[in-house]
Amino acid sequence: MLNLPVPVAAYLSAANANDPLALRACFTADAIIQDEGKEYHGVEAIVAWKEKTDVLYSPTIEAQRVEGDPPNYCLHALVSGNFPGSPATLAYRFVLRGDRIAALEIGI
Repeated sequence: MLNLPVPVAAYLSAANANDPLALRACFTADAIIQDEGKEYHGVEAIVAWKEKTDVLYSPTIEAQRVEGDPPNYCLHALVSGNFPGSPATLAYRFVLRGDRIAALEIGI
């Protein structure tokens, strides 16, 4: 079992459960996500992004390893779903602020 920072573990749990209320609690009010060349600013935009992603791809995220020190972490995860190349290993680059996520960049 990986020793994940609490906000990262909470994000994985909320994302895999498709739980928008739990997802909201993971992010700061001014959080930013970068995914597939687009940016999403604020919790409402992040929740809408996640709901759209769930419908399109039905992703599940399996943590493989985590690197970094506060407040920056990189989670390498195996992501499976309805997308070309599934499963794929992706890097989730988190910037934490306190017990929440201030920024997340998802990529290869």
